[in-house]
Amino acid sequence: MTSDAVRHVDPTLVAQLVGQTTDRARQQQWSIDDLDWAGLRPELLTDEDRSAVRFITMIEDHIPGYLAYFIQVFPVTGADLEIEDFCFNREYFRFLISWANDEDRHALVLTKYQIEAGVSTPEDLVVELATEGRKRFALPYERPIQAFTYTLIQEKATQLFYQLLKDAISEPVLGDLLNRLARDEARHFAFYNKLVSSYVERHGLASIVPDLKDVLETFRMPLADTLDNYWRWSLKIANQLSYDHTEAYESVARLVESFVKSRGEPSTEDLLSFIARIRAV
Repeated sequence: MTSDAVRHVDPTLVAQLVGQTTDRARQQQWSIDDLDWAGLRPELLTDEDRSAVRFITMIEDHIPGYLAYFIQVFPVTGADLEIEDFCFNREYFRFLISWANDEDRHALVLTKYQIEAGVSTPEDLVVELATEGRKRFALPYERPIQAFTYTLIQEKATQLFYQLLKDAISEPVLGDLLNRLARDEARHFAFYNKLVSSYVERHGLASIVPDLKDVLETFRMPLADTLDNYWRWSLKIANQLSYDHTEAYESVARLVESFVKSRGEPSTEDLLSFIARIRAV
């Protein structure tokens, strides 16, 4: 990272946003033991439900790869780091640790659910997860605002997916679990929404819109390029749920529109039209 001004917001502001988010995480904390495992009804699971659970377990279990990527891109060690870079990265690191704790809990509970519901065996599951988990995760972006915009969209898309899946299944423990997962993802989204908004606040829409457009045009969900049979698997599930991840793009539109009302940036209409064109494809 360089100390180019457009790459940063005030680390003090980041610290405030992180503090608000981690406080909320502590208030909403839940554990694997909070689910009613005795009430599990695996006979209510359809083949489609089982496939969806396997799919989201793969995605959530890749948390070591996600965390390694973000720590590499936002390093917190190195004497050659600019002070501003370090201060920003150090505050963001506090969020990453809280976020990783949430995601690792998701992976752990989904793994237990698969085993308890007979979706997979411990022996098969550990090999399946390790086969995918050892693959490297990366994003094709160089600027922090791009990485944050990508994650904003991804968190919202995941939240929407969990909500749709919850409405489609009948098994009560899975329904409870999906509700908890969606709530956590909503909290993660809220953090990134505020962080991206802070970049717009500091630099103006005209400076940020090109990065937003680049992410929207190139966006792919996590593991889309590494998970075996990702596209066939994800499309089958999406068709069953009538799920469209581009619905999450509307969150970017709403973020931008919140600044239009007060500033009237001329680049806004171009971005909103751009989002509409992408979603129409």
